[in-house]
Amino acid sequence: MHLTPADNPVIISLRDISMHWDNRCVLSGISLDIRQHDFLAITGPNGGGKSTLLRIILRLLKPTTGTVTYLDSHSNRTDRLHIGYLPQKNMIDSRFPITVSEVIASGLSGPYGSRLGHHARLVDETLGTVELQSHADSAIGSLSGGQLQRALLGRAIISRPDILVLDEPLSYLDKNFEQHTYRILESLAPHTTILLVSHEMTTIAQMASRHLIIDNTLHECTAHHHFVRTDCR
Repeated sequence: MHLTPADNPVIISLRDISMHWDNRCVLSGISLDIRQHDFLAITGPNGGGKSTLLRIILRLLKPTTGTVTYLDSHSNRTDRLHIGYLPQKNMIDSRFPITVSEVIASGLSGPYGSRLGHHARLVDETLGTVELQSHADSAIGSLSGGQLQRALLGRAIISRPDILVLDEPLSYLDKNFEQHTYRILESLAPHTTILLVSHEMTTIAQMASRHLIIDNTLHECTAHHHFVRTDCR
């Protein structure tokens, strides 16, 4: 298990988050501190609000009530954190005319990517990491579901973000690349804060430092095996 000292600085603070859509409560009463170098494994039932919570954390959605505060390493409020994001595949329009290399390179847009320089080299390295060198010039519409998922993972990690947010990153992957994904995460975890939503927790739970269950509200689990909700306190 990846252990995180409790005195690491808080970098994202959620207070009293709720989210309502069409008179339906999606999230209620969620308060959470995310610390530098946390590895949060997040699970819960379909419709429990996991993806909604991630999008609120990313400030892609404004909650009905509550606040999301970003903090730098000195605990000062900041408007921006260096975040890489892999959304669920169904959020991506695969008909868009863009190649695999261009998808991955798009992770270098913005102030953090521009500071890295050597974009072509970074794209080549990331294509190798996600094992898509032979598909570099392929349109994303020609990819299998697993190949597209790997391209999106490449986009999320290419800028070497401080925080990596992954929404069901194992979906559509074959077993070989699933194992490779675990190795990628192991290499990133010592210097990256990771928030990962998955239904497949067997290996992830062993890697994570914290385990959250989102079922319209939040439960943090301290049980060793992370499967039975009544074991959480």
